[in-house]
Amino acid sequence: MLDATLKQQLAAYMANITTPVELVTSLDDSPKSREVEELANEIAALSDKVTVVRADDDKRRPSMMIRRAGTDIGVRFAGVPLGHEFTSLVLALLQVGGHPSKAAQELLDQVRNLEGDFAFETYFSLSCQNCPDVVQALNLMAVLNPRVSHVAIDGALFPQEVADRKVMAVPMVFLNGEVFGQGRMELEQIVAKLDTGAEAKAAEKIAAKDAFDVLVVGGGPAGAAAAIYAARKGIRTGIAAERFGGQVLDTMGIENFISVPHTEGPKLAAHLEQHVKDYDVDIMNLQRAEKLIPAASEGGLHEVVLANGASLKAKTLILSTGARWRQMGVPGEDAYRNKGVAYCPHCDGPLFKGKRVAVIGGGNSGVEAAIDLAGIVAEVTLIEFDSQLRADAVLQNKLRSLPNVRIIVSALSTEVHGDGEKVTGISYKDRTTDELHHIPLEGIFVQIGLVPNTEWLKGVVALSPRGEIEIDARGATNIPGVFAAGDVTTVPYKQIVIAMGEGSKAALSAFDHLIRLPTTSAEALAA
Repeated sequence: MLDATLKQQLAAYMANITTPVELVTSLDDSPKSREVEELANEIAALSDKVTVVRADDDKRRPSMMIRRAGTDIGVRFAGVPLGHEFTSLVLALLQVGGHPSKAAQELLDQVRNLEGDFAFETYFSLSCQNCPDVVQALNLMAVLNPRVSHVAIDGALFPQEVADRKVMAVPMVFLNGEVFGQGRMELEQIVAKLDTGAEAKAAEKIAAKDAFDVLVVGGGPAGAAAAIYAARKGIRTGIAAERFGGQVLDTMGIENFISVPHTEGPKLAAHLEQHVKDYDVDIMNLQRAEKLIPAASEGGLHEVVLANGASLKAKTLILSTGARWRQMGVPGEDAYRNKGVAYCPHCDGPLFKGKRVAVIGGGNSGVEAAIDLAGIVAEVTLIEFDSQLRADAVLQNKLRSLPNVRIIVSALSTEVHGDGEKVTGISYKDRTTDELHHIPLEGIFVQIGLVPNTEWLKGVVALSPRGEIEIDARGATNIPGVFAAGDVTTVPYKQIVIAMGEGSKAALSAFDHLIRLPTTSAEALAA
């Protein structure tokens, strides 16, 4: 199961186990059960503190519980925790084995003090880059609090269960048998949903903060770069982000990040956050900005009102709220989101094995999605509005070589159809003949670009007709002391490396603005 290099790395991690751990398996005669058995034995062979126990006491087979010996403390994987979930497996081994988490102590105490009984189940796919964060967060909670349990379930191995519970997007989390949440969630978010007083406490804590010299709004590549460059100047820097990492978290493979031949979005996001933490930056995660109140006069304080009611003030602002997946905007799309309408082919593709799907969009993202899905599903129909595909030639050639792919161009998607529970088809209009067509299918993957997150800035900051923040060559907006960077701006070519450069430039421009303020403001800055 594990190659020599991986075993060597795993053995090094397992040296941190201080408390005996049991791998309790429930198996049948299936090939996947044999894989779980082999994996458990290989892990146990790497440490004298790990043993394998065949119990066959769980209804889901194959499954493996990682349990602290002599206790009920543990977590369970239903399936083979490899792929993106291998990291979850390693962390579970360490945490069950007594190795402490690196999460903030305040957050760990909050988990320990949760009142109630919480039985979590998470459906994941091995190709889902958003799933590990959810699995790891719930695993940690189960280790910390005996009234919390968690089972991570590979949806591809339990198709009937997935169908019965209407799981059509991952990660999907159930709590005590009821849907708790869908999509990427971090530990702070989960705890906040369970701890009813958490939001009020967070708002109170934020409201008590002093004004920043530079406040960055948004935690993607642009925001992270801006925070680092500002902090390096020795000025009071804060960053408020709805989710640190931003759109990068939803990106699978990254092969154009200069000097790094290949990485993945969640990994890059983690590196960005760690780099920011290396500096004196006040990181306020899970904070959504809802209103900007510009300073009344030059050198005054700008105010950002957050969704929890608290406000942050700063002498300068850097707006880097990024962008999100663009929707088709047709009837039925919202009604069947996560019920067949999806935006992440890597995450949700395995749930549509053997089914018919459509991909909306003929750019690089759409064509790449269609290629990937063609290896999983029965049939892929790619629908493009333009008269031709816009993807790179090498991708188009690959797509056209696949036998189970159909390409439709000059097509306007008009409606998503469903039976009340799931998608059943899509309608489109032929733009050359105005003829309407209907395609029966089970899934629709939307890949038509991004839309900037600027709704909260309308009427305050100058925006382009496309909703992007208008900036000059220095990253300045039309409001003195307010700068912007990244995909949320009018800068062309939405790329990670470009966003980082723009964030750095905006921070340097903000610092330059600060040192040129009137004397009274400059003295206040120095103080």
